[in-house]
Amino acid sequence: MKVIPRILGGLGNQLFSYCAARRLALANNAELVLDNVSGFRYDLEYQQKYQLDHFHIQARCATAAERLEPFSRIRRYIKRRVSRKSSFEERHYIQQESNDFEPRLLQVKLSNTVYLEGYWQSEGYFKDIEPIIRSDLKIISPNDSVNLCMAAQIQNCVAVAVHVRFFDAPTSLSGNNAPHEYYNKAISMIEAFVPNAHYFLFSDNPTAARALIALPDTKITLVAHNRGDANAYADLWLMSLCKHFIIANSTFSWWGAWLAEHENKKIFAPSLQIREGKTAWGFNGLLPASWIKV
Repeated sequence: MKVIPRILGGLGNQLFSYCAARRLALANNAELVLDNVSGFRYDLEYQQKYQLDHFHIQARCATAAERLEPFSRIRRYIKRRVSRKSSFEERHYIQQESNDFEPRLLQVKLSNTVYLEGYWQSEGYFKDIEPIIRSDLKIISPNDSVNLCMAAQIQNCVAVAVHVRFFDAPTSLSGNNAPHEYYNKAISMIEAFVPNAHYFLFSDNPTAARALIALPDTKITLVAHNRGDANAYADLWLMSLCKHFIIANSTFSWWGAWLAEHENKKIFAPSLQIREGKTAWGFNGLLPASWIKV
């Protein structure tokens, strides 16, 4: 038996896809095989790339036959349609139906190879094997001098990671970006109990992000040297070294906060709810209970 997840999306979503599949395979004593091709081949809009090779993941990548090649798009479509006629737990192709946490995935008992497609954005899909997941997701750290110097700076202070993600233009009022007020309210809450904190700002638009944060330059450091998706893992590594977190409505900083090993970490997350559009946020199961919604 095999569990073959279709890995797709940005780094944060790739990690979620992996973790849900890892738990499903482990619970069923099945082999985990990663489809690292089909989810990216036709991604013409975002042009994402497979990035899980920066972690201590032991699962092998799928062969062409395991990716349903040739004619994979047609064959995958047929498998989806046929599987929908079966109960969720008996499907051979399980496609996520909603962003909300789906407890039925934890009850699936395999009788044959199963294909898994979706982001599965909740620690509920793998909470019961957390030590294994943390071991698998140890990041293979970058070894260049700039990142190592930044890491030392982070580890030598009370570091707070702040992530600002712009899904729309910085001045947009469409609602896909976390509200400006969220960041400064979260900073005020951190300042109340960690007045000596130093803030490390991560963003896809560092200049616009800096303008949002009402802090003096002496208390904030821009982390803007890791450019492009190929270096996203390096930012994730630096983020995970911080002690506290103000995350964006982004699975990237979700993982930066979750992977951090600081025992008393405080994690602030935007309380907004977005069900449609360029991103989804605030759905059932996304945020662990201990995280602070602002």
